[in-house]
Amino acid sequence: MVEGEVEEGEIDLLYSRAVSPFWDIRAGLHRSFGESADRDWAAIGFKGLSPYWFEIDAALHIGKSGSAALDFEAEYELLLTQRLVLQPRIDIKAFSETDVELGRGSGLSTVKIGARLRYEIDRQFAPYLGVERVKRFGETADLLPLGLSQTETHWVIGLRFWY
Repeated sequence: MVEGEVEEGEIDLLYSRAVSPFWDIRAGLHRSFGESADRDWAAIGFKGLSPYWFEIDAALHIGKSGSAALDFEAEYELLLTQRLVLQPRIDIKAFSETDVELGRGSGLSTVKIGARLRYEIDRQFAPYLGVERVKRFGETADLLPLGLSQTETHWVIGLRFWY
């Protein structure tokens, strides 16, 4: 949030089906929202555990006008102790068309590299603290207002839980 307003966000409503012991195929709806515009997408992708224990999440989003977006995330969990986990991660986004309202250009848009440190009070409940470095590329960088940097650092705090 910036000055009490949500700067940008995403919500997914996905159906997931296992296709192998370590991989799921997913399909559903994706909503991107920002300060000035919202976009709805159909989503299809996969999520799973690759060799060497990398968690992969990749999705193709198709918009109403035929525009497409590709989102690829990869992360790895390093157990520092039985409860303290360091999680380096990378998130890459690319778009087929320029969307001026959301400030996204066609081609490679953003790369986000970061790490989160979490403490697992219980396997299903773990607060975390992290840092992310975001770099904007190509037309997305060109669409930034004058004076804004193509590279930003974000601090993140959150709670991971499941049941």
